Amino acid sequence: MSIVCEFDLNGKQEIFEFNKVAKQANGAVLAKIGNAVVLATVVSEFDNPVSEDFTPLTVQYIEKTYAAAKLPGGFIKREGKPSDFETLTSRVIDRSLRPLFPKGYVYPTTITVMVLSADKDVDLQTLSLNAANAALYTSNLPIKKSVCGVRVGRIENNYVINPTPEQIANSTLDLYVAGSKDELLMIEMKTISSSELIEVDIEAFTKVHNANEMNEDTLVEAITFAQNALKEANLTYEKAFEEVSKEKVQVELIKFTIEESVINYVRDNFSNEIKEAIKKLAKSERATQLKDVAKMIASNEYCTTNELEFNTIYEAVSIVKREIVRKMIVNDKVRADGRGLKDVRPISIETNILPSTHSSCLFTRGETQALVIGTIAGPKDGQMYEVLTDKSTSMERFMVHYNFPGFSVGEAKPMFGIGRRELGHGNLAKKALETTIDDDYNETVRLVSEILESNGSSSMATVCGGSLALKAAGVPISNLVAGVAMGMVVENDKYSILTDIMGLEDHDGDMDFKVAGTNKGITALQMDIKLGGIELSVLKEALLQAKEGRDHILGLMEEAAKDIVPSGALPLVEQFIIDPSKFMVIIGKAGATIKEIIERFTVSIDLDRDNGIVKVSGDNKQNIMDACEHIKTISNNASPRKETKNIDFEKLYQVDEIVTGKVERVVDFGAFILLPKGGEGLLHISKISKERVNNVSDILSVGQDIEVKVLKVKKDRIELSSN
Repeated sequence: MSIVCEFDLNGKQEIFEFNKVAKQANGAVLAKIGNAVVLATVVSEFDNPVSEDFTPLTVQYIEKTYAAAKLPGGFIKREGKPSDFETLTSRVIDRSLRPLFPKGYVYPTTITVMVLSADKDVDLQTLSLNAANAALYTSNLPIKKSVCGVRVGRIENNYVINPTPEQIANSTLDLYVAGSKDELLMIEMKTISSSELIEVDIEAFTKVHNANEMNEDTLVEAITFAQNALKEANLTYEKAFEEVSKEKVQVELIKFTIEESVINYVRDNFSNEIKEAIKKLAKSERATQLKDVAKMIASNEYCTTNELEFNTIYEAVSIVKREIVRKMIVNDKVRADGRGLKDVRPISIETNILPSTHSSCLFTRGETQALVIGTIAGPKDGQMYEVLTDKSTSMERFMVHYNFPGFSVGEAKPMFGIGRRELGHGNLAKKALETTIDDDYNETVRLVSEILESNGSSSMATVCGGSLALKAAGVPISNLVAGVAMGMVVENDKYSILTDIMGLEDHDGDMDFKVAGTNKGITALQMDIKLGGIELSVLKEALLQAKEGRDHILGLMEEAAKDIVPSGALPLVEQFIIDPSKFMVIIGKAGATIKEIIERFTVSIDLDRDNGIVKVSGDNKQNIMDACEHIKTISNNASPRKETKNIDFEKLYQVDEIVTGKVERVVDFGAFILLPKGGEGLLHISKISKERVNNVSDILSVGQDIEVKVLKVKKDRIELSSN
C-alpha cells in the first residue's frame, strides 16, 4: 500500500508518494509539485564492490518529452543524447548527494530521476534533487541525513525562495544552494542583467545596462536566507521520511589502509625527498617524481625484508605527501610552490594572436593556460534548443564551449566527445560573462576555450581569457570579468584559505571555491565543500580574500586591454535607427529593393521591426557606408507607406491619366513612383525615355518629382510611363 507525505514548504505544496511504483529499487518515490511529477529511484549492488577507494555513484536526470505532451524533435522520434540542461542537472544532484555516502562505500550505485509530467511554473532542478534525496533517505542504503536544494531570487531588493521561472526572469539573482539542516554542501550563483531608463536631462532619457554584480556582504545575506530555508525543509523531511524509511542494510565499509609502521617509516626517513617532489608544479612531473621516490624506498632493505609491494609504498608516500602539503599551509603559511596564502601565480596575457579569427586571447596563469577564441555571427546563427515546457524552440546567442585535451596535463589520450566536467566548466564561465554583455546586443557570440595547460582552475582562466576575447571582438560589455579559484585546508581548530589554488591543493584540500566578477562585485560563483560544511563567517572571509585576488587579476587584464588591436577578420558593421513604418519602403515589393541594395553594395542587411534598428554588415567599409547612406536617403524621402490592401486602384486612377508623383525607389529595371492618391506605380526602364537608358540613376533620383502617365491598372499593380 502506498504512503503519501504532504508538506507546505517554502511557498510550495509538495507531495511524496512511496511504495507505489518501482518497488524493486532500493528506494523510489513519486514527487509532485503542481502538475510536475518526477520519479526518483536508487539502486545499489551490495554484492558487487569495486576494488578502488571511491564510491561508484552514477546520477542521471532524464526529461521525457511526453511529460510536456509533445514528441521529440528531429528525425528520430525517441529521446536520445541528453540536453545540456539534463547533464548540468545530473551534476547538481551528484555534487549535492555524493557527500552523504560514508567513506569506504564501494558498491555501484545509480540514482535515476525521470520527469514524467512537466509544469512551466515549477523548478524541475530543485524538485528533482529533493526527490532524489527522498528516494535515497528512505532506501535501505546506510544514509541517515537529508540534503535538499533551494533556489533564491532577488526582486526589487527582496529575496524570494523557490521563485517561478517567470519570477526569475524579473530577478537580479539566481542562487542555488544545497545542504543539510546544518551544513552547506554546494552553491551555484549568477547575477542576471537588466536595463533601466535614467533621466539625463529634463526631457531626455537613456537606457543603461546593469550587470547587477553582487557584493560579498549581500551574497552572504542571500546564502543565509537560503540556509534558513534548507534547515526548515530538511528537519521536515527527516521527521516525515523516518516513518517510511526501509531498514538500513549493514554493509561493510571497506577500509583502504596500510600499516601505520609503513607510513611512519616513510615519514621518518623520506619526508625531505617527498617535499622536493611536490615542488614539481606540473601534475605529470610531480607524479613521476613521487613514483621515483616510491621506487627508491621499495629497494631499501626494510621494504624487501617485509615484502612490501610497490602499491603499498606508493600509497604511504601519497599519505605523507598530503600531510606535508596540509601542514605547510596551516602551520607555516607556505605553499608547495613557495607562495604565500594570498599570492596569485604570475600572469601573462596576449590578445588577437590568431590573425584569421574574430578575436583571441592567450591567458596564462602559472601552469594553467587557456586559449579563448571569439566568433561573431548574425542573430539567426545561434544554437537552437528545446525547453521541455516550451512548445517552440529557443535560440541561444551566447555560447561558451570548453575543451580539455589530455595533453594539457601530460596524458596520452585521444580527444573524444565532451564530458560532464567540460560542459560544467563552460557553463560556469558563461554565467560569469553573460551578464556583462549589453542587453541590446543581439548578435550571436561563440567563445571556445582550448585548455593548453592545466594546473588548477582552468575554468577561471577561461573566464579571464573569455572576457578579453569579448572585448577584442568589439562586443559591448559593461566591465571586464576575472575569475579566481579559492581553496581551504582545515586541521583540527586551524584553517587556512588559499587564493589561486593549483591542482595539488585542490586534490589535498577541503574546498573548491570559484569566484568570478568585475571590479563592482561578483557575477558568478560555484562552491563544493569536501569537509561537510562551512561556517558563514569563514565563507565571508574567503569571499573577501577572493576579491583581493580578483582585483589583482583585473588590473593586469585592464592593462592588456589597452593593447588590443582589432582583428582584420572582424565583420564590419554599421547600425542606425529609422522609423519602423518605413521598413516596407526599404524592403520593396516582393523584397525587390532590399535585394537590389544587397547586390549593389555587397552587404548583409538586418532589420529589427521592434525598435527600428537597421544593421548593415560586410567586408568593405566603403560599401557599408554607401549602403547606409542609400537606405537613409530612401527612408528620408519617402512617406510611411500607406496600407493598400483594400484600395481599389481601378477607381482611383484611369488609363492615360497624367499625375505628378515622387520617385520612391530606384532599381536596376526602373523606378517606383509614389502616387498622389495612394499606392505606387512602376516606371519601367524602357518607359522612362524615348532614348535608350542604360542606368536609371543617371536620369532619376529618390525624392524627385516626376510627371507620369498611367498605362495600366490592375488590382494593386499600376504601370506608368514618363509623360
